Amino acid sequence: MILVNSKERTRFVRFAIVGAVGAVIDFGIFNIMLAVTGIPAIWCSAVSFVAAVLSNFFWNRYWTYPDSRSKPMSQQLLQFSLVSVAGLGIRVVLFALLEKSLINLSAILIPETFLSSQFIGHNTTLAFAILVVMLWNFLANRFWTYNDVE
Repeated sequence: MILVNSKERTRFVRFAIVGAVGAVIDFGIFNIMLAVTGIPAIWCSAVSFVAAVLSNFFWNRYWTYPDSRSKPMSQQLLQFSLVSVAGLGIRVVLFALLEKSLINLSAILIPETFLSSQFIGHNTTLAFAILVVMLWNFLANRFWTYNDVE
């Protein structure tokens, strides 16, 4: 599909760019909340995820899939949100499973004088979870939310 169809490659690249912007929003809100609020990292991760999802929906609707207009925006937002909630489930499970191990690994591999092992472990965990969820989101949205495009 992506390898042989130039239109799909363009969509994937745009989806990835939108995802990168979403990741900046995600990491930014996550780290600000973590630093300022004292809320546990897993909840900061959930809040930052929702902010990124809303940004990603609008950018994907208007830039990645501008030819997807046979469905009302409300239906697409609902579908996009359901895919994203499933992605959030994947993300939270991955975060919960990997957080402590990656913090411990960071403490072993990286000197504390550079950055704290907790900071590196949290952000490494978040980056891995974002990559996994991005693949899920692209495939699920392409074949369900935006299935009205050629």
